[in-house]
Amino acid sequence: MAIFTPSILPEEKAPSHAAGCRLCELADQRQRVVWGEGDPKAKIVLILDNPGARENREGDPFLCGTRETLQAGLYEAGVDIRSVYVTYLLKCRPVRAYDKPAARAACFPHLKAQLGAKNPQILFGFGNTVVQTLFADEEKDVKGLRGGWHTVMGLPIAFSYHPLAVRRRPVLMKYFIEDLSLLAIKSEELLE
Repeated sequence: MAIFTPSILPEEKAPSHAAGCRLCELADQRQRVVWGEGDPKAKIVLILDNPGARENREGDPFLCGTRETLQAGLYEAGVDIRSVYVTYLLKCRPVRAYDKPAARAACFPHLKAQLGAKNPQILFGFGNTVVQTLFADEEKDVKGLRGGWHTVMGLPIAFSYHPLAVRRRPVLMKYFIEDLSLLAIKSEELLE
C-alpha cells in the first residue's frame, strides 16, 4: 500500500491582467497574485476561498495546513493530486481585515474568466465562502449542499467543508473523504 506524501504542486503564473489587478484593497496587502496550482490542463478544478501561506520566512515553499489536508483527503478518496488544478476565489492571500464582499465581487470575474479559459469538466468547491459566492446566495452553505451534484456555470459541481475546518475539527474528515469520493466517482464517469 502506498504511503501518502504531500507534495508542492507547480504554480501557474497569473496572467498580466490579474497580476496587476487593483480592483480591491487586497492589492495593497498582497505580496503577489496566486492564480492556481497543479495541472493547468486538468479537467477537474478545485476551488478554495483564497491562497494560504506558501513560503516560509526564508522564502522556501512549503505546504500549509489547508493544502496538506486537501491532499490527504484526495489521497484517501482515491483522487490523484496530479489530475487536478487548484484555484482560488480570491487571488491574493489576505493578511489583515478587508472588505470581504468587495474583494469577492472584484475577484469573481477573474475566476469566471479562468474557468472559461480552462474549460474543465468538473468543479469541486470548498467552504461556505465559495458556495455563497458561486450561487450569489448568503443563505446557502456546505452542510446543505454536500453529498450531491449541482450545476454552476453549466458545469457539475459538488462541495465539501473547507480543508482548514477539517483540520481544526478532525471529526469532519470522514465527511470530507465521503465528499471527495463523489469526485473520484464522477471523474471516472466523465473522464473515461
